[in-house]
Amino acid sequence: MTAQPNSVEARDISYHMHSYTNARRHEEIGPLVIEKGDGIYVEDASGKRYIEAMAGLWSVAVGFSEQRLVDAATRQMKQLPFYHNFTHKSHAPVIDLAEKLVSIAPVPMSKVFFTNSGSEANDTAMKMIWYRSNALGQPQKKKIISRKRGYHGVTIASASLTGLPNNHISFDLPIANVIHTGTPHHYRDAQPGESEEAFATRLADELEQLILAEGPDTVAAFIGEPVMGAGGVVVPPATYWEKIQAVLAKYDILLVADEVICGFGRTGSMFGCETFGIRPDILVMSKQLSSSYLPISALLINDRVYQPLADESNRIGTFGHGYTAGGHPVPAAVALENLRIIEENDLVGNAKRVGAHMQKRLRELADHELVGEVRGVGLIAGVELVADKATRAPWKNAGALGLLVNGHLQENGVISRNMGDTLGFCPPLIITESQVDDMVAAVKKALDASLPEVRG
Repeated sequence: MTAQPNSVEARDISYHMHSYTNARRHEEIGPLVIEKGDGIYVEDASGKRYIEAMAGLWSVAVGFSEQRLVDAATRQMKQLPFYHNFTHKSHAPVIDLAEKLVSIAPVPMSKVFFTNSGSEANDTAMKMIWYRSNALGQPQKKKIISRKRGYHGVTIASASLTGLPNNHISFDLPIANVIHTGTPHHYRDAQPGESEEAFATRLADELEQLILAEGPDTVAAFIGEPVMGAGGVVVPPATYWEKIQAVLAKYDILLVADEVICGFGRTGSMFGCETFGIRPDILVMSKQLSSSYLPISALLINDRVYQPLADESNRIGTFGHGYTAGGHPVPAAVALENLRIIEENDLVGNAKRVGAHMQKRLRELADHELVGEVRGVGLIAGVELVADKATRAPWKNAGALGLLVNGHLQENGVISRNMGDTLGFCPPLIITESQVDDMVAAVKKALDASLPEVRG
């Protein structure tokens, strides 16, 4: 683009450093400036309308124009615009939200700790795990196992848990006591002729060997997303979570379920843990908790985690951790109203029903020359692109084809996100079947528009 002097685009280039962006390239091409939102659609500064097929950042469950959330924020701002939960202080919205989250949790939970983002929540989970080990007289039990291609945030601790190279390179990460095991991606990582169940067995065996090599008495926890999001929408193979949990139970290792993307209906169940039979000790949530209208995140911890934390805080005199805005009354009120809307409008059921339609329609693209695999569950899916279906090889270099097709897709009025060569689809939970059809038609156009350049 050529930004006009003093235009909104030019001022963005001059003053704003972006997340997850090539800063030098941004100086050349500038931003897509979004000005309005309505349902599943957003509109840019020129008036062009797009299907927001990523729900912003995997997060706007109820769409971009839900007046009830605006009203909930306004009411709370008028009554109590801020208060905290330090040193025995509290307020009604955070109490009500904590009670609500414990009541809908997929497994019995004891307490809720509030933070402001998924990154902060996972950072807090790590601190809680270490604190707990010290409380139990196990100071050596500090290692946390994550997975390659997993995504758990960008603070120093949570970025270490993340298993993506670009979150580590030049940041001097990961930190000590974080180790990574294999990715449960059958299409890319299974051996020739290996079934999903055999692949899951092999991954569980590899996890056990890693634990034994590190020393079971040094490994405190395992963290994983029910469905991997930013790593390319990786749906676990059959029996994977069952076998992983058996290994963790054998060695008394805590399980942290990162539900930041999957939580509140995305997989067709209220939580991804329900979809895949996961029984976590710590459950991390954010994004669709408030439909990202305001920042809020939370950890649910079971009694196995809470009781040692409480004992140690009593010994020391305080649990020395917290955030100024953790449990802020305005986001808490918005989150409560957001959960009411999800339940009253059966958006979890809609995700299951319309999600089945989206999975079917996207899988119709599997025969396209540039599509290697289509995968997903509920209203989350990934379309992995290849230049050669037989060898599964990329075009030019890894990520180039994803960038090319995603550019054509945006030109055709759909905002997606390419994670390398995988296009992600995670639309608001309010999407209809006809809107899914519009989205898939645009994907087909983008694939066809990319063919001449790839062939050339």
